[in-house]
Amino acid sequence: MLLKQHINTINQTNPKLNSFITQSLDIATESAEFWTETFKKGDDTPPLAGIPIAIKDNIHINGIKTTCASQFLRNFIAPFDATVTTQLKSAGAVLVGKLNLDEFAMGSSTETSHFGVTPNPWDLSRVSGGSSGGSAAAVASGQVVASLGSDTGGSIRQPASFCGVVGLKPTYGRVSRYGLVAFASSLDQIGPITRTVEDAAHILQFISGHDPHDATSSQCPVPNYLSALTKDITGIKIAVPSELMGDEINDDVKHAIFTALDQLKTQGATWEMVSMPSLSSSIATYYIIAPAEASSNLSRFDGVRYTTRSANAKDLNDMIIQSRSEGFGAEVKRRIILGTFALSSGYYDAYYVKAQHYRTRIQSEFNRLYHDYDVIISPTSPTTAFEIGAFHNNPTAMYLSDLATIAANMAGIPAISVPCGVDGNGLPIGLQIMGKSFDESTILRVADTYQSITDFHLQTPEH
Repeated sequence: MLLKQHINTINQTNPKLNSFITQSLDIATESAEFWTETFKKGDDTPPLAGIPIAIKDNIHINGIKTTCASQFLRNFIAPFDATVTTQLKSAGAVLVGKLNLDEFAMGSSTETSHFGVTPNPWDLSRVSGGSSGGSAAAVASGQVVASLGSDTGGSIRQPASFCGVVGLKPTYGRVSRYGLVAFASSLDQIGPITRTVEDAAHILQFISGHDPHDATSSQCPVPNYLSALTKDITGIKIAVPSELMGDEINDDVKHAIFTALDQLKTQGATWEMVSMPSLSSSIATYYIIAPAEASSNLSRFDGVRYTTRSANAKDLNDMIIQSRSEGFGAEVKRRIILGTFALSSGYYDAYYVKAQHYRTRIQSEFNRLYHDYDVIISPTSPTTAFEIGAFHNNPTAMYLSDLATIAANMAGIPAISVPCGVDGNGLPIGLQIMGKSFDESTILRVADTYQSITDFHLQTPEH
């Protein structure tokens, strides 16, 4: 049985990788046995029957803990399924557990988790990326066939790049956010992490579509993503922003991206360097808008509800203060404070409103380019995976690892990362392909064509 192979891998590798916060192997085994018996009887089985998949631990599975890797929710049991969870179960997927992440999805390394860091399967001294580090490491190490992550500023694509797997952030509204614990509601999007583009297309097919439970869910029709994988990109026009190929980009990364572009050219595509001046302000814009929304969303964690309440409080106000002080980690507190400041009287116009203006400018530049080009390509991350602890004393420097991914969230467009090489240390490099809104088909086609002529996605780590 396929599940048994993956359970063995989990048992062998998880003590080193710490990918899982909660395992649900007994429930998964029952589900796998059910689908096995159904198949033996000759009855119809759904497309993902028996396939082991794991879920980032900020997405609900009914009856299983949703901790968000936080002390605040360490014992919180999800009272319902997220829509994506329901969709995967309906497709026959076997859900083996919940995966590690940066606390409340705030981070780029999975080092802020209350349950400890998830190292990179390629090099245990380095990070797996974040915030979906557990989701990427679980796929890279073979613990599961696929996983789900959430992406607010690159949190699916950057760890996918660091771990040498495929990570897809769909268009905002393409996949329901119902049952996802919100970080920044106008930026968050759930998506798959897999080993191949074809697998990502399969998962996306099942989790896409309108959901009446989510007011931001789009009613845009869902195409057949698998039919888009034609391996024909003749005539595809590619734009490469010079702002994402500058001095901030590691030389090995830059070389891998230009090599990939030339390989795509052999398949009938063309590419040109372009300028997107607004990208220079994308990180500053993001780190006003995202913390502001986080400050609002996390106000519900007050010690009155959920699982953490300080035992040292003197009165109601003190209980809220003490509970939040004890329950949140340093990075979450940092972003709450930054967001509260940006929304406060006297600073709202100077920071938050101005950031929204810049966000509109970023969206306009993408729309302008898409009049002339089909996709935009860049590195997924300026570097490969950095060492654990490298940015402990300089968290703002870590924010630069989101340089290439943030803009897609600001514009709400789809983007995918695929492995395209290794650096001098043998660490994976990611190629990012961004597309027009609700045109996941094109970026999947380009990415799949690239995988058909390369073998980076077939390489696996030792750990």
